[in-house]
Amino acid sequence: MSKVVIPHEEAKELVVKKLKGAGVNKENAEKIAAILVHADLRNVNSHGVLRTEHYVSRIQAGGINPNANIEFKKTGPVTGIVDGDDGFGHVISDIAMQHAMDMAKENGVGMVTAINSSHCGALSYFVQKAAEQNLIGIAMTHTDKIVVPFGGKESFLGTNPIAYGVPAKTKKPMILDMATSNVAFGKILQYQEEGKEIPAGWGVDENGETVTDPTKVASLSPFGGPKGYGLSLIVDIFSGLLAGAAFGPHVAKMYGDLDKKRKLGHYFCAINPGFFTDTNTFLEQMDQMMEELRNVPPAPGFSQVFVPGEIEQLNEEKNLEEGISIATTVYEYLKK
Repeated sequence: MSKVVIPHEEAKELVVKKLKGAGVNKENAEKIAAILVHADLRNVNSHGVLRTEHYVSRIQAGGINPNANIEFKKTGPVTGIVDGDDGFGHVISDIAMQHAMDMAKENGVGMVTAINSSHCGALSYFVQKAAEQNLIGIAMTHTDKIVVPFGGKESFLGTNPIAYGVPAKTKKPMILDMATSNVAFGKILQYQEEGKEIPAGWGVDENGETVTDPTKVASLSPFGGPKGYGLSLIVDIFSGLLAGAAFGPHVAKMYGDLDKKRKLGHYFCAINPGFFTDTNTFLEQMDQMMEELRNVPPAPGFSQVFVPGEIEQLNEEKNLEEGISIATTVYEYLKK
């Protein structure tokens, strides 16, 4: 697959132009573009600007409301609900996390669910937003079914990611953003394109048997067997049931039925360390913890121990200077 390297500002401008052309207002288009470029900067290209074409197709088919009237309803001192009116998940999620952060600053914790939403992009963006304000951020979202429950042969769950962002004093925040499947389906497609076998445990065929031929993958496997399966269910409960949204096989497909509103749910939480311990001590101890982790002698075959999110942060530093790498076909679509 041929690729081009372009400055991240150019990528953002191209996405904004494309979204505005599809009827999205300037402010929302800029927020969506910032979240997509955030993923590309971190080399998480599956959630980057390549998604733009899909979003535009969904708007055109009627599956996303480009002029959504997003409303926040406070339900208690530390709780609230954002009704996204079937708009862009990126904008809805950003609003939800902001409200969670505001409540955490005032009352120590804030929890907000979002309903009537759509695909929201990389969760790392939202938990990093909290961590940059010296708050702990937590985010979860359900996705449409592609993962088998442990011991099952048919998919029931989505890749159901979960993310945490934890601030530190002088170091960058620790960002853990992971799917509860072993890999994203995009990885399977990538191996298929490259004509390579996939590692055992990534996916199963129609009989629930582990396969290494990427063309035979019918469903993905949860990471860590029963542990990933259990965590995936928790994500579905927090972002689906708790939000009053669908669960598992009832979640609307991302790449099918483009004319249908997806009605996704998300969960966001912000925690203020200062309500539990001394903030400064907490931040200094996070620095110390990360430093000591990095100083653990590496095992054979490893150069060093990394903190969760550190590799993506190093990618970001490099790509901010050198530009982001995107598929030529994606670049051509954005320029068109």
